[in-house]
Amino acid sequence: MKILITGGAGFIGSHLTDALIRKNHHIIVVDDLSTGKKTNLNPQAKFYKLKIQSPKLTDVFRKEKPNVVFHLAAQMNVRKSISDPSFDAQTNILGSINLLENCVKHKIKKFIFISTGGAIYGDGVKIPTPENAAAAPLSPYGVAKFAIEKYLYFYNHQYKLSYTILRLANIYGPRQNYLGEAGVVAIFCHNLKNNQPLTIFGGAQTRDFVYVADVVQAGLKAMSKSKQGIYNVGTSQQTSINQLAEITQKISQIKIPIKHKPYIKGEQMKSCLSYHKINQELNWQAEYNLDRGLRKTWDHFHHHY
Repeated sequence: MKILITGGAGFIGSHLTDALIRKNHHIIVVDDLSTGKKTNLNPQAKFYKLKIQSPKLTDVFRKEKPNVVFHLAAQMNVRKSISDPSFDAQTNILGSINLLENCVKHKIKKFIFISTGGAIYGDGVKIPTPENAAAAPLSPYGVAKFAIEKYLYFYNHQYKLSYTILRLANIYGPRQNYLGEAGVVAIFCHNLKNNQPLTIFGGAQTRDFVYVADVVQAGLKAMSKSKQGIYNVGTSQQTSINQLAEITQKISQIKIPIKHKPYIKGEQMKSCLSYHKINQELNWQAEYNLDRGLRKTWDHFHHHY
């Protein structure tokens, strides 16, 4: 099939691109390279450097005629969304609507949206959190992701656009950016390699860490099944940031100082997703436990950066 991936030069998108090319699909990547990297791009993918809110997106659809769309492109900095909600909405809401309009116009068979688990549920929910928990996003980033989910419901009801939503937990693995507000695993690995202290804001807050290869498998299953709806992609296992620092130091065999700083205001204290629904309906569960995933991630950082 012809598959269009927005954000295909990014961390998760590039792994998904590689996996789909290995299955002999034709991949079109749309990415503005604001956070993605050209070095992540599979040379067999056709690449368009473009913002998803651009009117030129129509030309890509007209020329390439994709069957399936994976939507990963996003303004993903939660702190940036808080300081500049308008900027966040330009990409995450208006850009997504532009994409959806093109999907309807060009009769896309399946739309798979990469959403967020932690930023939508907020605190005060059951742990592990099921998909029917009340949405209580605490940031414009989370609000935008939830809004796109609701737009998908509208586009399905109005135009019969078939969709699947994957709400991801905290993803880590090779190619994750360690700069700015990046994944904590990538930051820890980078600092360990460079003998820089690990800075922890708080430390007791917990996250559900999922290895990137498992996320890719969830995406493949979502594409191959006709089922619609919302699915968590998590492990149902909580790990505190303090515990993560200990484990990564043990795996790397590098001991460096840890600097503790106060919690960031508004940060979620507990995030852990139930994978019961995706296991039952799409036959998915994580194959990598945290130790195995961290070892592969550390090996990548150790040899590639």
